[in-house]
Amino acid sequence: MGQLASATVHGTCDPRFELARREFERNFSERGEVGASFCLVVDNQRVIDLWGGLADPAAGRPWTEDTIGVIWSSTKGATSLCAHLLADRGELDLDAPVARYWPEFAQGGKDSISVRMLLNHQAGVAAVHDPLPRGAFYDWELMTGVLARETPWWEPGTRHGYHGLTFGWLVGEVVRRVSGQSLRAFFQDQVATPLGLDFWIGLPEEHESRVAPSSRPSRRRRASRSHRCCSSR
Repeated sequence: MGQLASATVHGTCDPRFELARREFERNFSERGEVGASFCLVVDNQRVIDLWGGLADPAAGRPWTEDTIGVIWSSTKGATSLCAHLLADRGELDLDAPVARYWPEFAQGGKDSISVRMLLNHQAGVAAVHDPLPRGAFYDWELMTGVLARETPWWEPGTRHGYHGLTFGWLVGEVVRRVSGQSLRAFFQDQVATPLGLDFWIGLPEEHESRVAPSSRPSRRRRASRSHRCCSSR
């Protein structure tokens, strides 16, 4: 792999993936990208490792090799991995009721919901019925208490519905009850540290300076994306 000479994009790219490199660069030159990185591993070999632009446009801080960003729902996979590690060790039965490990969860007709239903987005607890106080998402005990008292939006196990905003607390609380560790601590001790991953559920303060803040696309970029999505070409 050779070092890229681009003024905006830095990193390395195997010649076999030259097209991917060019498209990454076009994100900046033609599509209004602000800052980004992309890494691809094939057969345990890092064949693409690119980054460029600004991590923090307001401060003029460039995106560097060790800049980190919020990965949003990809954390669900990390959370699921923690539950599956416990299952693999025989400490968690995926077909057991959640209430076996988290007794308070049996409220509101949820006594028959299995751990597997939580992992499969079949539990019917995809949202909460009542408004939450400001800052509720930062309070683990509050959120798990609310979800324990919640009633399902549909009969559990009869359909799927993406638990986009509740999955972390639902599965994470099962991990906490079984392991005796918070989801953050369990993932760090059992997954991230052994594998040498720069991946965090709850970022330590000393790494805050590496974070690329998320930003909303401009109205022009949103309109451009909408046009492309609707194009017949």
